[in-house]
Amino acid sequence: MKKGLVYTMLPSELSHADRCKMARDTGFEVVQAPTTPDEHAAEDIKNAAGKANLIVDSVMNLDHWQYPLSSSDPAVVEKSLAGMRTSLHNAKLWGADAVLLVPAVVNPQTSYRDAWTRSQSQIRTLIPLAAELEVLIAIEEVWNRFLLSPIEMDKYIREFESPWIKAWFDVGNVLLYGYPQDWIRTLGKNICKLHVKDFKRKEDGYGWVNLGDGDADWPEVRKALAEIGYSGSLIAELKGGGEAYLRDVSRRMDRLLLGRA
Repeated sequence: MKKGLVYTMLPSELSHADRCKMARDTGFEVVQAPTTPDEHAAEDIKNAAGKANLIVDSVMNLDHWQYPLSSSDPAVVEKSLAGMRTSLHNAKLWGADAVLLVPAVVNPQTSYRDAWTRSQSQIRTLIPLAAELEVLIAIEEVWNRFLLSPIEMDKYIREFESPWIKAWFDVGNVLLYGYPQDWIRTLGKNICKLHVKDFKRKEDGYGWVNLGDGDADWPEVRKALAEIGYSGSLIAELKGGGEAYLRDVSRRMDRLLLGRA
């Protein structure tokens, strides 16, 4: 399993070259880069990662929250689809094999059933491009009032009947109402990528915390990952910080997920 982090955890005031070098120097092998419509900026990220011997592992699609595929407005949906097309082409340029997608948002205007059917319909239009570029569309469970159980998420993904639709599992996102190890065992081989973060739900604290400071049962998470034979990336999605902080995150991932002292 390769250890990584989301690109936005790196200091934004640094150049792409310095950000990539810092990621590698602090112990990370891969990064998840954001959707980058500017071709020159995308090339800069590619060159900076290559120079630092850092792999751009995946793409964090950016338009799916503001412009959800589940919207009833065709203009909103097209904006979302355009963002995914850009993300898929970014992935091909960078050598990444997956794009993270929040598939839908349930709200007063969009029912659960409509979120399901509309999003699946739109995602199906993206599968030919994903197949052409050989890039997975990885569905993530987030706080969008959608895909609220592992059984449901597994069903949603299987209904596509496509090898290009997989699950992006986020350990921290289910801690408020479930157990990561249960989700991992249920989703099984459908999981292609993993976000790593921790959440505290006890009376003496509530909210996002650093790895190991929350309620995730990391030995059980590690055991579940071993049971399904997971060998993909482990990508930290935490607040940003400087070199000392990133080294600490790297060490926590070594201890909690990779079983290293």
